[in-house]
Amino acid sequence: MASSSSSSISSYNSPCAACKFLRRKCMPGCVFAPYFPPEEPQKFANVHKIFGASNVTKLLNEILPHQREDAVNSLAYEAEARVRDPVFGCVTAISFLQRQVERLQKELDAANADLVRFAANEYQINSIHPQHPMIPRQPQFMGSAYNNRGYEFYQMPSFPWNGNVNNPFGSGGNGY
Repeated sequence: MASSSSSSISSYNSPCAACKFLRRKCMPGCVFAPYFPPEEPQKFANVHKIFGASNVTKLLNEILPHQREDAVNSLAYEAEARVRDPVFGCVTAISFLQRQVERLQKELDAANADLVRFAANEYQINSIHPQHPMIPRQPQFMGSAYNNRGYEFYQMPSFPWNGNVNNPFGSGGNGY
């Protein structure tokens, strides 16, 4: 029984990953403990390898407590990136994301241009037929014509693959 209670006490009071890595006693108020939990030893190992424990200690002591978590997360991200790519580190990821943002911006610009063209076509159709609010709005490629009763209708465009300029749907019928 004594061994069971001592093991639960030792797991409860286990040193943070930094103190364990540095082989020192983790004191109450340890600057590393809130940011390097014992279950994430590689996080501190990477940060220590790239930045050094004394530099991280100085940094954490110089910044405000509410900024420390973000600082540690940034250090850990950069350290992991430097372990994977010692030359460029997180610059590789940043460059990739910048190219992706540029590509998406071009797609957004193209979609906005399409919307402007569509809105201009809608405006053009509405300005041609202001007295007929019930005429369905059609894309610009549709041409208008009149049937034998004088009612306006929209003519379907011809499609080159069917060879029939007047009736794109084959023989017979009026295209509807």
